[in-house]
Amino acid sequence: MIRFLQTPGPIKKIVLGGLLTLICAAMAITLIPGGISDSIGLGGPGQGVVAKVAGEPVTTLEVQREARQMLRQQFPRGGEQTAMLLPYFSERAAQNLITRKALVTESERLGLRVTDEELRDELQHGRYSATFFPGGKFVGQQQYENILQNADLSVPLFEHGVKDEILLGKLRDLIAGSALVTDSEVRREFEKQNTKVKFDYAVLRKDDLAKQIKPTEAELKAFYQRNQATYNNSIPEKRKVQYVVLDTAKIEAGVSVSREDLQGYYDQHRDDYRVPEQVNVSHILIKTPLPGPDGKVDPKGVEEARKKAEDVLKQLKAGGNFAELAKKYSEDPGSGKNGGSLGWIGRGRTVPEFEQTAFSLAKGATSGLVQSSYGFHIIRLDDKQAAHVKPLDEVKDQIEEAIKQQKAAQAATNQVNALLAQARNAGLEKAAAAKGLNLINTDFVSRTDTLPGIGSSPQFMSAVFGQAEKAPPDQVQIAQGYAVFQVSAIKPATTPTFDEIRSRVEDEFRNERVAALLTQKTQELADRAKAEHDLKKAAKESGATIKTSDFVLPDGQVPDIGSMSGGASAAFSLKPGEISGPISNGTTGVVLSVLERQEPTAQDFDAKKDQVRDALIQNKQQEMFGLFVTNLRAQMEKSGKIQINAEEMKNLTRAQGGEQGE
Repeated sequence: MIRFLQTPGPIKKIVLGGLLTLICAAMAITLIPGGISDSIGLGGPGQGVVAKVAGEPVTTLEVQREARQMLRQQFPRGGEQTAMLLPYFSERAAQNLITRKALVTESERLGLRVTDEELRDELQHGRYSATFFPGGKFVGQQQYENILQNADLSVPLFEHGVKDEILLGKLRDLIAGSALVTDSEVRREFEKQNTKVKFDYAVLRKDDLAKQIKPTEAELKAFYQRNQATYNNSIPEKRKVQYVVLDTAKIEAGVSVSREDLQGYYDQHRDDYRVPEQVNVSHILIKTPLPGPDGKVDPKGVEEARKKAEDVLKQLKAGGNFAELAKKYSEDPGSGKNGGSLGWIGRGRTVPEFEQTAFSLAKGATSGLVQSSYGFHIIRLDDKQAAHVKPLDEVKDQIEEAIKQQKAAQAATNQVNALLAQARNAGLEKAAAAKGLNLINTDFVSRTDTLPGIGSSPQFMSAVFGQAEKAPPDQVQIAQGYAVFQVSAIKPATTPTFDEIRSRVEDEFRNERVAALLTQKTQELADRAKAEHDLKKAAKESGATIKTSDFVLPDGQVPDIGSMSGGASAAFSLKPGEISGPISNGTTGVVLSVLERQEPTAQDFDAKKDQVRDALIQNKQQEMFGLFVTNLRAQMEKSGKIQINAEEMKNLTRAQGGEQGE
């Protein structure tokens, strides 16, 4: 599917993680446990299916895979804490996949299609070019497959995902391509972004005002009574719990894989290991001129290229070194500096004239001149590989890992079920002892506490705090694997007395008073400054600090004010000499008086107008397409073309760690 003889570019570092995350939604493998026949309603989503979009399933495994990709992208270092975020990412992943399938369906309904040629062009010249065509040179079919295989992707799955990306780009262009902005809109936006102001400003600080607040005991008690509802049950419920952790990593470490297991898996997935016919080739390219404006190619230029190529061919026949001649004469910089080597390529990945010759040569043979749309090639076949299936010994390591994960997942499920059954019959303590597992008993803990062997786990705590006291043992999936637990005692939430939280009451009293005082004082400062038409005089009378800014843009920062995009943006609507109203950022109160306005010049406008126009158009396009997506989702849900399995979604977003053995 990839053409390798295209305009070369600089060699770039392969960033596999970024590549895969960009389109992981389109590449999720669809596996539906039990099949779609296990539906919970006629034609509706069944078990293992989160939603149906125009009859196409969005499966639980798809969503879990997508969620893990998103999690790895945002938190590449991983760790226990990231596992706690999986339910949140699962919700996002599910919605992303549903919306994506809806957009693909709508694109196809509108008659949009993606050709194989468009796919080839995207892979060579689009966002993936640095990965698969570093320096303009194809990495080779084998490396192409290896890169995808390392990310648990097949070539068809990946290329289908890229086609979906292209398709959605066409849909965006169709829906939002008509977005326009007027010259007056561009001018207004330019002036808004590039007008500078300089001003005096008076500052009142919250910390200074706080020193004036000295509450009495009576005031604090009154505040406590007035805010009683806030303090009701503010000492949280706590629980004692006993639990056993089953660590799936330890289980997997003890899993063995037999030769029969490997052979069975290999036989079932034999198609995954098929390798097409490939050739390892080198070439020397002498380019011919590109077509002119009239579409014709200069015949003199072609003849000059032919003569140059014939001269190189004569040197080869006279015993010249192919690699040295390629470095000296080849006009394909991607391969020329490597002695002409293009590496391994499969059929359908080069221009037809090149492919026909390359696959017809004997190993070690060199061709005559081969003309293509790029020029004249001299091709040498360095090696040849017939189509074949990789033998088991070559792929057994990756198969062994997959089988281990599957076996560990099943073993963990069996062990936790057996432990839970025994715990419900004989008690958790005896069940743990019988199986040689460590039983952990806690003191009273709150929802946010960290626990031995588990760490911080909202999922575990949610299960614990959802169980009745001394109810039969239960299980919950956690980052490490599974936990079987039982709540032994509950201490209900309580309301603290005034004496118990006096310091908290005093802090909250001060915060409330100082916020009100800051608002009051800043308003008084603004009123006085406007009445006297003199900010500096009003600041002195109010005990405020007076400062002067530099010239500042709307996206600038000013000490004691912060961002000018907040309340201080009022400065850009004032004329010199005018005084603003009160401005607050939470820690300071400010009143400002504009000294000067500095308008951008006509030359500035000419230099930046195209950039401003492009940004405005892009914003309009995003708004248009966003509205289209929202309306499409709403219409498809209303018409029943989108059906969401609420129970499956609920289970998914509270599940832990994802499925094993993906």
